[in-house]
Amino acid sequence: MKVTVVGAGAVGATCADNIARKELVEELVLVDIKEGFAEGKALDIMQTASLLGFDTRVIGSTNDYSKTANSDVCVITSGIPRKPGMTREELIGTNAKIVEEVSKNLLKYSPNTILVVISNPMDTMTYLTLKATGLPKHRVIGMGGILDSARFKCYLQQALDCSPNDLHATVIGGHGDTTMIPLTRLATLNGTLVSNLLGEAELKQVSADTMVGGATLTKLLGTSAWYAPGAAGAALVESIIRNEKKVFPCCVSLEGEYGQNDICLGVPVVIGRNGWEKIIDYKLNAEEQELFNKSADAVRNMNQVLDTLVA
Repeated sequence: MKVTVVGAGAVGATCADNIARKELVEELVLVDIKEGFAEGKALDIMQTASLLGFDTRVIGSTNDYSKTANSDVCVITSGIPRKPGMTREELIGTNAKIVEEVSKNLLKYSPNTILVVISNPMDTMTYLTLKATGLPKHRVIGMGGILDSARFKCYLQQALDCSPNDLHATVIGGHGDTTMIPLTRLATLNGTLVSNLLGEAELKQVSADTMVGGATLTKLLGTSAWYAPGAAGAALVESIIRNEKKVFPCCVSLEGEYGQNDICLGVPVVIGRNGWEKIIDYKLNAEEQELFNKSADAVRNMNQVLDTLVA
């Protein structure tokens, strides 16, 4: 098995490092446009192999996509990261052209690959990738909801003083500070509803903290986060490569599901060897469905900007 990660920056390199450590594939390729950057990151990761006990072969490439040939999964992290005060939406002008070019270069050498999109604004970049490549919808997956749900669980864990591994909590909708929807009603701690353990004010605070989770880190770090995004990307790749059939909230193409059409948005899906296999219906209540519709409207408005940016 073979995986390619495009973009050897903090998120891409962290994703690659997690994939290598878990020995998900025999060969892992890092690609970057900056001369020698991917080669350096690949060599650095390879020098941990004897220390960490993995045998995955990691190679780097400066914009030579021929080295990515026959990849089973390709992860796209390319683009500029957020700066303090910058929204994900403000990245669209620069990152749209990058993501479209990258996806077409990958398919030139790996026509049967599954594309995982991490680049921001993630919902719009996933939609762009689907439309620009013409791939079957099940082979284009945006990662955002996995990361947002991990942040949701982190804030719940802090509020409950529990193990995050005992929590089941999902964020759906757009991967944006105002478009994501933490489903507090459905969150559980080992089968017990979290709403039975936390008050309404506490749940609202957890939800609010989750929604600005990325912006909070950007303010603290001076750039986008990378440990959690990289780990989230690797978790998605793992479920594909190992055919785990895990249910993850991912940005996928909707054709009537959750009341939406012609949009890529975060919903719970089964992830396996062929990409996303089916959408799980969480039976949203009226309030949640209204929030989901508003999230879709916001993402759809952003998608319309693509018409002015991409030839």
